[in-house]
Amino acid sequence: MRTDLFDFVLPESAIALEPASPRDSARLLVVPAGGAPFEDRIVRELPDLLRPDDVLVLNDTRVIPAALEGSRKRGDGPSARVTFNLVRRIDDNRWRAFARPAKRLEPGDRIRFGHDGDACLLGRLEATVSEKLDAGEVELAFDLHGAYLDDAIAAVGTMPLPPYIALKRETRADDAENYQTVFASKPGAVAAPTAGLHVTEDMLARFAARGIERHFVTLHVGAGTFLPVKADDTSGHKMHSEWGEVSVATAKALTDAKRSGRRIVVIGTTALRILESAATDDGTIAPFAGETSIFITPGYRFRAVDVLLTNFHLPRSTLFMLVSAFSGLAPMKAAYAHALARGYRFFSYGDATLLTRDPAVPDQVIPADR
Repeated sequence: MRTDLFDFVLPESAIALEPASPRDSARLLVVPAGGAPFEDRIVRELPDLLRPDDVLVLNDTRVIPAALEGSRKRGDGPSARVTFNLVRRIDDNRWRAFARPAKRLEPGDRIRFGHDGDACLLGRLEATVSEKLDAGEVELAFDLHGAYLDDAIAAVGTMPLPPYIALKRETRADDAENYQTVFASKPGAVAAPTAGLHVTEDMLARFAARGIERHFVTLHVGAGTFLPVKADDTSGHKMHSEWGEVSVATAKALTDAKRSGRRIVVIGTTALRILESAATDDGTIAPFAGETSIFITPGYRFRAVDVLLTNFHLPRSTLFMLVSAFSGLAPMKAAYAHALARGYRFFSYGDATLLTRDPAVPDQVIPADR
């Protein structure tokens, strides 16, 4: 499909630089299936908008402080400051990262991290640029390994806010809490599952009080998730892979729920993508642990998910393509126009929309990598 089909005009003023406070005070645009009128609500109303027999699925990944500032050293030459955003762990001591400015780096360069060379775990955190890749990406081989490396990154790193926030204001101490879900438990993401940022402890208690069953899956969100598609056609776009897991117990519980006619409600596109990666053609949700690069565009037949809470996404992004596949391209363009006209806030710290899958949306299966 042509990527320009997923374009729309987004004023810069619509991009949220600050989160809603409290979290559940964000606005919520309800987009029912079948062309019913939109509803302007508030996120804290979500427990009352769902059915008591719904099954709720959340992504329990935890964002690591993946934004690092380093000093490059090359031979006897002068040092140069370079910033890095970790993207994907390769093995026990190697990470891929976006570097800025990448033109300052070459394979073999040594990088010391920390503030003005301050010591960090065992006296230092240093790495070698082991490979220079395309589009500003490099591979870093750290001197530390495993848990020692994790602790060192936690000591010198900061929260990796998306570029459209980080380039407009300084990262603050409260971002470490604001850019993390209240149910985050498994470290590994380098970007937040942003729909989950709206959920509060009070909302979780109200879901339980209504009898709404709750399960967790894991998808360690990568930085590539939120990037716009630059290819002219969706067939020319390659998704970054991300690691995810659906446990045996969760897979069984969700499969049993589907077979009994209950709706699967997911908080965020990340939870949706790992469930769709785990689902089989007959709707069974199988246990899953591994990499997924699933790319969902209109024509994809959803196997697992019935209702989706998600934020408002970038033009031409894979996530806007996903919601267009879920609810239809024309309805989503109308919903986004409604949101922009009424001052909804977009992207990671923005407002949310609640989508119910429309069974009338064409369900021809388009092959997607898992």
